[in-house]
Amino acid sequence: MKAEIVNISSFGIWLYTDGKEYFLPYEKYPWFQDAKIREIQNVQLIHGSHLHWPDLDIDLETDSLENPEKYPLVYKPSKDDTYKIN
Repeated sequence: MKAEIVNISSFGIWLYTDGKEYFLPYEKYPWFQDAKIREIQNVQLIHGSHLHWPDLDIDLETDSLENPEKYPLVYKPSKDDTYKIN
């Protein structure tokens, strides 16, 4: 098995793996929105269910795409999120 990005639009990306197609909207997966096309297309399927984008340091399980209600924790940046360099 392998994973393949079949489309990239201004709304999100379409991923095909294991006979199924998934839509990952930027609204829920913001890490992909400003990524380069080649970075998004460089996806690996590991152990049949682990999706890994090495260029973006993103990891997702296919189960989280099929059953998002089981994975309610979503990062939501706040106005107070800042990165400080000392």
